[in-house]
This record gives sequence, structure tokens and C-alpha cells, in this order.
Amino acid sequence: MSRMNFATTLRDAGELVARGLAPESDLADLQKVAARYAIAVTPDIAALIDPNDPADPIARQFIPSRQELSVAAGENPDPIGDDAHSPVAGIVHRYPDRVLLKLVHVCAVYCRFCFRREMVGPGKGSALSDAAYARALDYIRAHNEIWEVILTGGDPLMLSPRRLAQVMTDLAQIGHVKIIRIHTRVPVADPLRISDDLVSALKVAGATVWVALHANHARELTDRARASVARLIDAGIPMVSQSVLLRGVNDNPAALEELMRAFVECRIKPYYLHHGDLAPGTAHLRTTLAEGQALMKGLRGRVSGLCQPEYVLDIPGGAGKAPVGPNYLASEDSSVSERDANRETRYRIVDYCGEVHLYPPEPRSR
Repeated sequence: MSRMNFATTLRDAGELVARGLAPESDLADLQKVAARYAIAVTPDIAALIDPNDPADPIARQFIPSRQELSVAAGENPDPIGDDAHSPVAGIVHRYPDRVLLKLVHVCAVYCRFCFRREMVGPGKGSALSDAAYARALDYIRAHNEIWEVILTGGDPLMLSPRRLAQVMTDLAQIGHVKIIRIHTRVPVADPLRISDDLVSALKVAGATVWVALHANHARELTDRARASVARLIDAGIPMVSQSVLLRGVNDNPAALEELMRAFVECRIKPYYLHHGDLAPGTAHLRTTLAEGQALMKGLRGRVSGLCQPEYVLDIPGGAGKAPVGPNYLASEDSSVSERDANRETRYRIVDYCGEVHLYPPEPRSR
């Protein structure tokens, strides 16, 4: 299987065609895709793609497709409802004890399935201004219930070590913030960026730092990527994974098992396996919930408990994550209900791609 090495990040459809990573016959359509959704394929990612395999699972994640021009029913520019829970610029406060802090809108690579694809990339915004950053910190300071701050974006590890060190220090000085979690693809997309200076910037007194690595196929965990991960872990920074279940990438038992084992071999605990969000132009990459549940059921007993992620769906509209694995089915005689502070039973009707669910499952009388 041939592999190609590129010296620079590929950023437009013409470059992808010229390098043999996309068919010339699709160029006009891919330029339309690029006009709406950012493209970036780093040298490390490009080197993993087999240009002779039209079903290559790495290409499927990063090389644009003409199918992205088709928007399916239910797809939404803000599919998980970030905007509805954003009290100030840069902050998303969906859960009581934690907030997202979106520092930047750029990434090392742009995933074709990204739920924030309408909001990230060149021209889609920039790092928070000094004033907006100050307001975001003021919001965190004013809410004593915030125990964890999750740095996301964009990819926070696109910031310089100097800027990261300042952000980490600012957050760690807020007494009630005990955990700082960083969500990133950089260790696999641009592993040399995980320098000693960057690792040092993440080490901060006063808060515990975690890093969540996004990868969807075991081939992404190259020797260089594993070395970058080891640099973080050896510095005392624990890591978890998050992946997205993607048609043609990891939606078969062998690929999913290999990915989860690769994480554990790297000392990364599998954390979330996300069901594909309803981002515009991504229907060709989504599986059904039933397919995901069958895959998760297959993992049980086949691989170590260390290799088991939680399969979750971000309920459209901003209601948050729901576990949707096979172990969360309600039995016929269940009498368990969920109650709010007023002791009133709460149910949420979820319409996901025409499938109607009650979450939590409605209890039945004995």
C-alpha cells in the first residue's frame, strides 16, 4: 500500500486533487464544499491516506466529499444547541458543574463530520478578544458551582505555549475550578506540536489537568502520535479518548476493537463513543442507533473492560448527552423514575431522525 508524504498542510480542493487525494472529476463540487466548510489535511494525516483505496477510512474523515452538499432533514448548523447555553461569548454552560471555554475557532485538521463545522475554520471567527476572554473568566468566577472547565473550540492546542500557560494559570487561580480538561486532535494530526514547552504550559498548580484525545481509527495512532501522547502522560497528565461512530471508518467490530485497544496500549482510557450529530452534510457518515448499539453489545465480552467506551447521543437542541448503549433499555416492569427538585417526574421526548424515544425511559406500573 503506497503512502504519500507532504511537507505542508493541504487547504484547498485543488491541492487535494493535485496530490491524488480526491478525483479531478469532483473538483467543481469540492470547491463548493470548501466555500462553506474548511479544509485542512496535515502532512501526518495525509501520509496515512492510501490514494488507491476509495474507501480509505482516514480519507473518509478528512477529505471532502460531494455528499456534503446534500443537507438531510433534521440537520442543523448548531446540532447540539451550544448557542442556547452560551451566556457570554466563548462559554457554553449546559451542565451545572462544568463549562466549555471556546478559545479559538481553528484546528490542525477539519473533520468532515464536525458538529461545529459551521463555526470553525478561517473566516469563521478567531481567538477570543481580550475583552471577551475577561468576560468569560468573570462568568466562571461568578459561578461557584463550576468545578471543571473544558477547553475546546476549535482546538485549544493550536494556541502558543505562552498563551496556553496564561490561560491555564488564569483558570487555576479560580478557587472552585479543580479540573481543566483539554479536548484535542493535535497529538494525532500534528504530533510534533506537542513540544516540551507545550507540555510545560499545561502543567499548572491549583488544578488537575486532563487531556481528551479525539481519534476514530487505530491507524491514526502512529509511532509519532504515540510518542506525543506519551510525552503528555509521562508528564503526569492523564488522558481519555473520545471518538465518533462513523460509517465506513469504525462501524465494524474489528475496527472498533482495534481502536479501543490502541487507546489502552497508549495509556488512554476510552471515554466516549459519540453517535454522529446532525451536522449539515454529514448523513453519509452517520450510522443508525441500532447499528451502534449492536457494535457496543459486541464489544462486551470480546475486549477488556478497559477498552469499553460509553456510547452517547447528544440530544439535538441542547438537552445534553444521553447514554444509548444496549445496557440502557428499560425493562417491562420497571418502576424507576427520574425526579427533579420539585419531585415531579420528568420525561423528554426525543425525535432523532424520525425515531421517537422517551428519555429517561418511561416507567411502567407493576
